[in-house]
Amino acid sequence: MPQFDISSFTPQLFWLLVTFSVLFFMMWRHALPRISQILAARQRHIESDLEKATNLRQEADQVLAEYEKALAEARSKATEAIKKVSDEMAAQSAERHEVFGQELAGKTREAEARIAKAKEAALDQVTVVAGEVAAAATAKLIGTAPAPSQVEGAVKDAMRGRG
Repeated sequence: MPQFDISSFTPQLFWLLVTFSVLFFMMWRHALPRISQILAARQRHIESDLEKATNLRQEADQVLAEYEKALAEARSKATEAIKKVSDEMAAQSAERHEVFGQELAGKTREAEARIAKAKEAALDQVTVVAGEVAAAATAKLIGTAPAPSQVEGAVKDAMRGRG
């Protein structure tokens, strides 16, 4: 193998140094600046993306805060509206209850008046019927009919004693 021949080490080292220097110079002048530019562009792109992400996150946080604020306001308004409607309904119910109570009281008074009239009519009828029954019973018991004035007086005396 010729590369392991000691007599050819010096030319091999020379050409190694020349080739390495040319390749190093080409890499240093052409390839490394392009790689540096690509890395710098990539870093700028990453920083730009991070900045955009930060801005979008801040905007999302603001939108979320506004949404929560609007939601809280809507809940507050809804609660107020429900309370207002509930109060109105309670007032209407109380008013209807009052009107119904007044109507019921009026109907009760009318019914009591009708009952009192019916009671008086019934008592008048009881007096008449009691007189007729008493006259009929007396006629059957003693065989003669009493005078209507006597029967009427006896029934009135009996009614006064109970009343």
